[in-house]
Amino acid sequence: MSDATPTCGDASNRRIRTILMVDDDLELAMIYKELLGSQGYTVTVAPNGAEALKIIMKQDLDAIVCDMLMPHMAGDMFYLAVERVKPNLCKRFIFVTAYDSNPRISEFFKKVKAVPLYKPVTHSKMLVTLNILNQRLLDEEKNARA
Repeated sequence: MSDATPTCGDASNRRIRTILMVDDDLELAMIYKELLGSQGYTVTVAPNGAEALKIIMKQDLDAIVCDMLMPHMAGDMFYLAVERVKPNLCKRFIFVTAYDSNPRISEFFKKVKAVPLYKPVTHSKMLVTLNILNQRLLDEEKNARA
């Protein structure tokens, strides 16, 4: 997972500070947590959608990095649950998947304007994808003020 590390952006322009990592592969989730923690992010890990929903109800979060394929509640179903309880978080999702050519997943990403992160996930790809989401949030803020 090590490669050239992009900067995580000017801290004053960072809209993402707290991240919920939802992944049934806890070993991988802990690697992501360590990586992001080293870049100044605060990361909470949930092993499934049900646990993630409990966390969402208790904590303020800036972003959610969610695996698409998990037992009990897939990423798209988790998104729909979040849409009901905390709709403001819906534009703050990054979905992790290995299935970049799956039409159902591609259609879901288009529908919800998701930021996808395709496996294999590298250190650099994770940070670049967070920067993309951060820039999207900055642009929305700017447009709302205009």
